[in-house]
Amino acid sequence: MTSRKELHRKNIICIGTSTGGPRALQAVLTQLPKDLDASIVIVQHMPPKFTKSLADRLNTICEIDVKEAEDGEVLKEGTAYIAPGGRHMTIAQIAGKAIVKILDSPTVNGHRPSVDVLFNSIHQLTNFDKIGVIMTGMGADGAAGLIELKKDSNVYAIAESEETCIVYGMPGAAVATKKVDAIVKLDEIAETILTYMEKGT
Repeated sequence: MTSRKELHRKNIICIGTSTGGPRALQAVLTQLPKDLDASIVIVQHMPPKFTKSLADRLNTICEIDVKEAEDGEVLKEGTAYIAPGGRHMTIAQIAGKAIVKILDSPTVNGHRPSVDVLFNSIHQLTNFDKIGVIMTGMGADGAAGLIELKKDSNVYAIAESEETCIVYGMPGAAVATKKVDAIVKLDEIAETILTYMEKGT
């Protein structure tokens, strides 16, 4: 007999950010509850080693668990996974579970990790409701991945508004795709995520 939990679609929140990202991530992740009914996967443009210390610091101040992602681990709800600096993170679906895959493939648009690479892999997941978030950062990483993500109907896209960004490049490029559902200030992003998830249940 199938349980209600097995019938329930899972939630995955994917976040991309760059310049000003650590501050932005702190503002969003500290507002999420411990019992969050979603896994969170994050690309923050950073060199190797810096992402581990960022994850450890965020873990001490957030209700949710925050860690640097490791190859092969199964995503858990109420946990945020930050891509290791200098390496791509993708999410694969194996036997219904979402599994982290860490890759050393070439840079994409000059970035590794790349938001586009993460978002493109999230697009492949089935039985997941997906929330894509693009926050402060230079360049346009995430815009092409967002277009790919939004080919699904069960995707909600959020961009940080220009007034709270350190650099509006990445959110601006995302907004220019016309695929963004909500443009909100940094301190409203967590609330926007939670409100959307409530409506979806």
